Amino acid sequence: MTPSPDPQDNPEPGLVSRFPTAYTILFLLIAFVAALTWVIPAGQYDRAMNEEVGREIAVAGTYQAVDPNPQGPIDVLLAPVAGFYDPDSYAANAIDVSLFVLFIGGFLGVVNATGAIDTGIRVAMDRMRGREIWMIPIMMVLFSIGGTTYGMAEETLAFYSILVPVMIAAGYDAVTGVAIILLGAGIGVLGSTINPFATVIAANAAGIAFTDGLILRLVILLGGLAICIAYVTRYAHRVKANPASSVVARQADAHRKHFLKDMSTGTGATALSGTQKTVLVVFAATFGVMIWGVSSQGWWMARMSALFLGAAILVGLIARMGEKKLTGTFVDGARDLLGVALVIGLARGIVVVMEQGRIADTVLHGAEQSLAGLGDVAFINLMFAIEAGMSLFVPSSSGLAVLSMPILAPLADFAGVGRDLVVTAYQSANGLVNLINPTFAVVIGGLAIGRVPYDRWIAFVWPLLLILTLFICAALSVAAMI
Repeated sequence: MTPSPDPQDNPEPGLVSRFPTAYTILFLLIAFVAALTWVIPAGQYDRAMNEEVGREIAVAGTYQAVDPNPQGPIDVLLAPVAGFYDPDSYAANAIDVSLFVLFIGGFLGVVNATGAIDTGIRVAMDRMRGREIWMIPIMMVLFSIGGTTYGMAEETLAFYSILVPVMIAAGYDAVTGVAIILLGAGIGVLGSTINPFATVIAANAAGIAFTDGLILRLVILLGGLAICIAYVTRYAHRVKANPASSVVARQADAHRKHFLKDMSTGTGATALSGTQKTVLVVFAATFGVMIWGVSSQGWWMARMSALFLGAAILVGLIARMGEKKLTGTFVDGARDLLGVALVIGLARGIVVVMEQGRIADTVLHGAEQSLAGLGDVAFINLMFAIEAGMSLFVPSSSGLAVLSMPILAPLADFAGVGRDLVVTAYQSANGLVNLINPTFAVVIGGLAIGRVPYDRWIAFVWPLLLILTLFICAALSVAAMI
């Protein structure tokens, strides 16, 4: 149940296979930006230390032309390497973030090896037999917690074969089961609060504490979750009352034949052991300690990495794993996130090329000029639209964060909008698009397991996407005006 290296690894056949991976897209973007350094005039802003964000930021009104420094093929190859540690970059270095990703991957690997999360969900489902309609809000809340805390996405694929048959047997359809998982975890990522792969990385790239803007993200999380629960529950009631109203009504017989031929909720344990309960307490407490450390003790990547390393060791001791199993599961968990760690450096390479080619500030100046006449509300909504468009090509939340935040977050300083609001706009847009993104393997993989055609999923979810878009834009607009 640990996150995979990248959301496009091992793509399903069909739509996803037509798109290159995030790695290829990002490398092509590095080459494209390098080409732009031969065309776009070089320029720079003066920079001054901003005590609120703890680093130097561009000073509005100080842009000036400088000597060009166009980037060639060698610079393109060096950019991903420099992206990890470039000491001259105003964006935070990627090496500490990448190491943090590897440590949290190891922690998740150890926790998942205990079976605590799997069993916890099985227990919840078992206790709701005969009252399956209540499983919709309960399971969506549980999946959303996974999404908002650690970016639960690829690991949800394990639950489709468990939950979809239960929903079909209860008189609903395959889409109901798919929606509980995909929308539940998806809305959690959309409203990420402490998600290390979205919020923490984006905030780090933007030069702010990840706790900044937490209240607004909670509002979006809770409001969006309520909307999704109501939407799915209403659909499920309608399908049970009239099966012909299902968007997969034509596949209903095939679904029942496939999923109910030998239905069970799995062969694993159906009760949490004392050890697993303790592991879940440690799991939750670890994120609580992380929030406390960052918000009141000045912790950052190194101490947070140490926290997750210590928590992994503690879980291993509680579960009596033994030295070999503990280290093995930790390394396996870290290995699963190696792709995420690499994509961070690769994405930051784009910023390196822009800076070394001396066009980063020129692009920033152009954006400053184009947004100069916009009010706070127009600015943040345009930012949301830009991030949504970019998400179609870079679905990885961590990759998009380190690609866009160092460039877009500083624009907030000129617009009089908090950088935390830009971070919230980014993660909301990315989370929203990844509910339907055909380049996102979680979407195509989940639909494939649930045997729901992509076009049928779009038919089901598009009204919800419209509602969520209006809700998010309203929340961002109100926050911008406060």
